[in-house]
Amino acid sequence: MSAAPSLPKIVRDGLKILLAEDNPVNALLARELLRRRGHTVKEVSTGERAIAALSNEQFDLVIMDVHMPGLDGLEATRRIREAEAGAQKPRTPILALTADALDAGRRACLDAGLDGVLTKPLRSEEHTSELQSLAYLVCRLLLEKK
Repeated sequence: MSAAPSLPKIVRDGLKILLAEDNPVNALLARELLRRRGHTVKEVSTGERAIAALSNEQFDLVIMDVHMPGLDGLEATRRIREAEAGAQKPRTPILALTADALDAGRRACLDAGLDGVLTKPLRSEEHTSELQSLAYLVCRLLLEKK
């Protein structure tokens, strides 16, 4: 078995991640999984707060729960994408966090402007390679911004 390639320095040093998740237990699991990998995590619990956070701060990555009360993750992402386009801002990578692993759910996420899908519950052993692959995506997008 070959070793995984090392992550570029920009990812190894940690990403600034916005986590939008309304369930406290899921938020705790995701936050700790990300922090243990050296990332800085800011948490919000609604789609509205995610939009507000992105209008006030720059993040390397957003992890967006799909089903939140009020403005759900799909509509929040659509609004974020509209705001980015209107302001001619670089696209922030946004990953869906959902228990819906069916193809229709994944397609709805991608159609809304999300860049990928993580399934709940997050488990370190199951998501390590997926998170590493997504870290490469984020790194590529960050380097394109420069």
